[in-house]
Amino acid sequence: MTSFRYYQLFLVLVFCGLTFVTFSDNQTNLASRSDQELSKYTASIADQSNWLGDGQALYQHLDQSFNFQFFQYIDSNDKDNSYTKGNLLSEGGSFINQLYQIEMPVTQTLTNGRLQVKLSIAKEITTMSDRFAYQLKLIWGSFLLISVFNLLLALRQAKKIQYSAKIIDDLPNFTFHAIQKSKLKGEFTPLVRALESCQSKLKSKINELNETHETLTKVAFQDPITGFGTRSKFTEKLNEICSPNSQQLGVLAMVRASELAAINQLHGREAGDNYLTRIANLIRKSLIRSPNADCYRISTADFALILPDVSLKDGMMIIEQLKIAFDEYQQNLGTDAVAYIGLCPYLQNNDPVTLMTLADTAVSIAQTMGPNSIHVQQKLTGDELFGDSRWKIAIDEILKRKAIKFYAQAIRPCRSDVESYRELLSRFYNDQGKFLPTTTVIAMAERHGMSEELDKLVILKTLSMLVGTPSLTGLFGINVSTSSANSESFVAWLKNVLIRQRHLAGRLIFEVSESGMQANLSATYHFINEVHSVGARVSIEKFGLGFTSFKFFKEVRPDFIKLDGSYTQGIISDSHNRFFVKMIIDIARKLTIRVIATSVENQEEKLAMEQLLLDGLQGYYIAKPTPLVTMSNNKATEIVR
Repeated sequence: MTSFRYYQLFLVLVFCGLTFVTFSDNQTNLASRSDQELSKYTASIADQSNWLGDGQALYQHLDQSFNFQFFQYIDSNDKDNSYTKGNLLSEGGSFINQLYQIEMPVTQTLTNGRLQVKLSIAKEITTMSDRFAYQLKLIWGSFLLISVFNLLLALRQAKKIQYSAKIIDDLPNFTFHAIQKSKLKGEFTPLVRALESCQSKLKSKINELNETHETLTKVAFQDPITGFGTRSKFTEKLNEICSPNSQQLGVLAMVRASELAAINQLHGREAGDNYLTRIANLIRKSLIRSPNADCYRISTADFALILPDVSLKDGMMIIEQLKIAFDEYQQNLGTDAVAYIGLCPYLQNNDPVTLMTLADTAVSIAQTMGPNSIHVQQKLTGDELFGDSRWKIAIDEILKRKAIKFYAQAIRPCRSDVESYRELLSRFYNDQGKFLPTTTVIAMAERHGMSEELDKLVILKTLSMLVGTPSLTGLFGINVSTSSANSESFVAWLKNVLIRQRHLAGRLIFEVSESGMQANLSATYHFINEVHSVGARVSIEKFGLGFTSFKFFKEVRPDFIKLDGSYTQGIISDSHNRFFVKMIIDIARKLTIRVIATSVENQEEKLAMEQLLLDGLQGYYIAKPTPLVTMSNNKATEIVR
């Protein structure tokens, strides 16, 4: 209604102006009439300038031609000839009459006296006042009609606006009313089109958001790689089967994809995803006769299978079929194992934490029993770290029996002036000769503080192998844990060993992860200095993931750096990746540090890395890990898987 008020104000100003113009025009006409009357009177009185009679006779003579408001003749010689008639002040009248009052005084000196008059045009004033009153009625009557019409239009417009506002107000509630076009005609037609377009676009956007929501729900509750439920979904299901009101009985199986880390490192993440997908497909196939089974991916390498209404015996039969599938897949995969399986039964009112501890213990024990093993854990022995304890025993057995075998993966130099080496890959086996998952063995050794002993075993076994097998030539890389490299006692032990075998020290390159070394630069500096002092060399692997890599360059000065595999995977498509790799190469070359690319899996990656002028390449496309040929009692024996 704001526009209505402004329009009304505008009308008031316009009609006030029109009233003023009309009044001024009328007043101008009256002024012209009074001027004519004065001119006529002036001419007439000039003829009477020698008047010698009395004043009354003069009045009667002039009254025939003029109207007087006031007439006064004063004879200078004879007072009896003087005459006065009328009022000097105007008589009261209507307000409009008073607006148009015009004073017309005239004073004239005659022969025998003085004549003073006020002419009157009262009739003309009355006529003009009546005319002006009529004009005012017309003007302000028109104003009233226009105002009423404008008010009706404003009310009609306000009603349309309220209707439009209601439609707009309902939009956030996703209420889409059919627009009644009859209520929004005329100038509101564009608004109708805009509202219909807005409703249409909003409906489309809502549908799009619903689709996005469904997608996000799948992302949140469905693993994109395997298609299994996520950990959050598993937690809901676990709480459901463990609730006091639950009547469900069944088997919980945990599957651990133990080779994922190794596959990611050696073949790249795409190969790791394919590995997980294949395991998921094998799980689905084995559960084809258990339609009520639920599958979840609960961590990077762990799967959980819930088999409801299944006895432990029947569950074991199902899982044994899965193990057979894993064994077949292992033959194609070429790894130490595919996955390990732990089983435990669940009953009504189980504690979720206890149930998960049982399953984790079961799969941890399975990992110590050989490739793709199954272990059933029906209850805890009183020690919730039973699985970890079993691993500690298994690692003790490895150390006692020196149960380690080596594979080697060659690093191909990119130029003839670059000295390269072969990386030794340790494989540990149990008392039955079955290989254990390397990444798990190393992780459990670190958990139980046995990393140094395991590293010492690898180093001593390597030196023994080089001494006993003179046919093995060239440089060899040995992986050393960060905790060992940062340990003063281990570094002192390593130095003493290498001093006694100085002729072999120059053939050894100790590989340590960058992320762990950056946490203690002083210990890293000490480790590298001590290794260099006996002629051995150092390679920093997984380089480029830390935040202080360039400071690491300057202060530590390793002999080799091995770029993290993620740089190789994105080297073709990511220009920023190429720029960063080139920058690392330029800086390393100035410091005489050799740069090696890892996880090279195809010809395109190989060519891209060679164009950047790296010093060496490592990956399955360059060379696969192969068992070493060693000499024992002057007899060559090939170490097989």
